Amino acid sequence: MEFQQLETERLHLVQITQEHTDRLFTIFSREDVIRYYGMDRLTSMDQASKIIDSFQSHFEKKQAIRWGIVLKETGEFIGTLGLNNLSLWSKKAEIGFELHPDFWKMGLTSEAVKVVLDYSFTELNLFRMGAVTYPQNEASINLLTGLGFKEEGRLRGYLYQNQQSHDALIFSLLKPEW
Repeated sequence: MEFQQLETERLHLVQITQEHTDRLFTIFSREDVIRYYGMDRLTSMDQASKIIDSFQSHFEKKQAIRWGIVLKETGEFIGTLGLNNLSLWSKKAEIGFELHPDFWKMGLTSEAVKVVLDYSFTELNLFRMGAVTYPQNEASINLLTGLGFKEEGRLRGYLYQNQQSHDALIFSLLKPEW
């Protein structure tokens, strides 16, 4: 599988490389970004570099795809978006995303998610797209339901962050619904 860059009106979705380490660290070290991410915030550049290596490794194994979200206007790397738990054989994945707070409430995440959903359902021929989020993450829940995702239920103690387990909500969108 070759990495497919995607484009929207305002964004380039690009392969994340080590040249993005500084910016990835800036985003993933922020408590307000990581609050609902399901992992502790980064404290070193080395951690950011290892995350980028893991993005590449999972892509090579066809287990995940992670795009960097880059503003066309400025070339600034502002977040990531990706397919986790990708299974081409069983035609499913889970979508996840985060954005630097300077770019919240501009519709950029929704714009990026739409093009990834199109790619997933048409090019990858996936049938099911899942999404897992904290029940308190109203922004993500609103984005998902606004795109037609349906809430399926609560996963008890599913996410582990800050030395404790947290419940999560699971959403899905099926290809015929898109």
